[in-house]
Amino acid sequence: MNRRELLVSLVNNPSPSPSIPAAFFMHFDPAYQRGQAAIDKHLEFFHATGMDFVKIQYEQVQPPGRPIRKPEDWAKLPLYPPEFFEESARVAEGLVKAAGREALVVMTLYSPFMWACQYDRGADPARDLQENPAAVAKGLAVMTENVLRLVRACKKAGVDGFYVSTQGGEALRFPNPQLFLEYIKPTDLAVWAELRDLPFNILHICDYEGGYADLSPFLDYPGQVVNASLKLDQRNLTPREVSEMFGRPFMGGLERKGVIATGDPAAIRRAVGELLGQAPERFILAADCTVPSETTWENLKTAIETAHQYQR
Repeated sequence: MNRRELLVSLVNNPSPSPSIPAAFFMHFDPAYQRGQAAIDKHLEFFHATGMDFVKIQYEQVQPPGRPIRKPEDWAKLPLYPPEFFEESARVAEGLVKAAGREALVVMTLYSPFMWACQYDRGADPARDLQENPAAVAKGLAVMTENVLRLVRACKKAGVDGFYVSTQGGEALRFPNPQLFLEYIKPTDLAVWAELRDLPFNILHICDYEGGYADLSPFLDYPGQVVNASLKLDQRNLTPREVSEMFGRPFMGGLERKGVIATGDPAAIRRAVGELLGQAPERFILAADCTVPSETTWENLKTAIETAHQYQR
């Protein structure tokens, strides 16, 4: 099997894959975030680490706009024309052409809620949703359409799926957790409805803004693979537990700022070996999120090689 066939088999075949795939992701220097330079850097990283699929970092920044200072401002969030997404689609198209026969190519996709927060990082969605949920909902609807326009452009470019990141359900994000279920989760699922025809989508439950009390709000999210931190507020999970909970392969197992970022080769091999001894049969070795940019590629290569060489 080549790397593409290995991952397709992993998500479609209940039997263990012949080898354990692995992948890690990082943001590259701004000089390598656009155009051909981005394509070349992604390919260099893919080949240097030996990872099993190409995951495209989405780096396109929203243009400056009117800041969100009161709940009513959410209703004025901008809808970007389809041309806005051509830059990212061209990077996706270049990587599909360069690596698509050998490996699956997946685009990073931030949720509508994350897009809204990135539009103005000084906004206070928790306050505004409590004060005027209707206005915030209008803004989230606009951002949902922006995300869908990116999805359609990347699907046209030939990507095999998306690494779909969700936030908003963190334990300390909203005083009332029901706000996530009523106003944010529906926008996530609206995006997922556009992805169902693709063969390799990863549900990423992102804990960058805080941890989770439990993962149950995400159990009905689609996606062939789930990626999440193993740390909950009250206890730690195992990769096997998460895989069984979601009924699909689990991707992860390593903390992004842990041994993979700071350890020496022996420590990395030891940690990966211990993890794989407890992993479910259908498993992709990875971190719980994007690793720090200063992480050496050699560390990632060591972890990936250890997974590839592991004997069940």
